[in-house]
Amino acid sequence: MANIFIIGATGGVGSRLIPKLISAGHNVKGLHRKAEQANGLRAQGAEPVFGDIIEMSSEDLAIALQGCDMAVFSAGAAGSGKDRATKIDGEGPEKLVAAAKANGLQRIYLVSVFMDAGRDRDTSEGFEHYMAMKRRADAALAQSGVDYVILRPGTLKDDDGDGRVNSGRAIPYGDVARGNVAAMLAELINTPEITDEIIELTNGDQPIAEAVTALQRG
Repeated sequence: MANIFIIGATGGVGSRLIPKLISAGHNVKGLHRKAEQANGLRAQGAEPVFGDIIEMSSEDLAIALQGCDMAVFSAGAAGSGKDRATKIDGEGPEKLVAAAKANGLQRIYLVSVFMDAGRDRDTSEGFEHYMAMKRRADAALAQSGVDYVILRPGTLKDDDGDGRVNSGRAIPYGDVARGNVAAMLAELINTPEITDEIIELTNGDQPIAEAVTALQRG
């Protein structure tokens, strides 16, 4: 059993991840920025923590993380502009790394992005900035000295998925259900032997438990 803090707890991945972690016996705290979201988190079995990752300092985050063993960062700017992409996708994980070091947090799970995204089409300046912020966050975490797993999903689809994926350090690009991302995260959290890894993820044919076992074997 672990005490887990989720940034992005009310999003499409985080909201699907919470019940999986609760059912596995973990204690979960979820960050939320709207007061009305607190009851929904409680209903899922999580402890709501009020705060906005944009406004919070690393010191604020360190206080919120007290008593937690690990954290999941699944928040994202979701196309809401370059400034928010910088503050959420770039600076947010950096704040989490600083807070983790201050608290002795054991591990961070970061939901990033498949770096091949959008390469089959013309992309906007805002999209390229978003991708640069994701790369910045990945590098900051990988070089931090904190144990980590970086999960890079393909194009996110807003459905629960079928629990079957393709995963590995380098795989062909494709779509992936947010539910499959959440299920993969839950399985990785329950397999602490997998650490200091960057894993790409799409929908596929392999059951998630088998996919994680294959990753564990190397």
